[in-house]
Amino acid sequence: MSPRNETLRPPEGAAAPRRHPDAPAPGELLGSHYDECFGCGGGQDHGLHLAARAGEGVSVTAEFTVKKAHQGAPGLAHGGVLATALDETLGALSWLLRTIAVTGRLETDFLRPVPVDTKLYLDAHVTGVDGRKIYSTATGRLGGPDGDIAVRADALFIEVKVDHFIAHGRDTEIKAAMADPDQVRRARAFEVNP
Repeated sequence: MSPRNETLRPPEGAAAPRRHPDAPAPGELLGSHYDECFGCGGGQDHGLHLAARAGEGVSVTAEFTVKKAHQGAPGLAHGGVLATALDETLGALSWLLRTIAVTGRLETDFLRPVPVDTKLYLDAHVTGVDGRKIYSTATGRLGGPDGDIAVRADALFIEVKVDHFIAHGRDTEIKAAMADPDQVRRARAFEVNP
């Protein structure tokens, strides 16, 4: 195993992931964390419109259909779009931990081409937690939840507070998000972890 892969595996002594008692129930649609998000938001015409659902334990499932606007090579999904779908699915795991986290590292393997108009079935779960570090893995399958793996990823997410986005986001979007009652409600839901 290369040293690069080691950075995406929980270290010895990392805690097993634990689903927060107030996490959405298995099967529940998680919804968008922000309407203008390219991955899960409904406000982006060419976005992925990824729909994630809570799974058992600390896992989520999601579906995403590759559209014409998502292609790289003629008739095939762009690799960056597939990495985005994996990243978005992995990021949805935060809903189950009831924490806010950002991608620190994402390593993606592309195993099969994904044609336009194909539905990709994604599955992600947390493999360990070490302080602010959240380790996770995901797959994207063709033809159904048990289909052939087309893409897979391992990731390291870092827990942050809402202030991270206020400090680093553009003022116009921050103000618009804070004026959105749904966005404020979602941010407050994660304030359980001081």
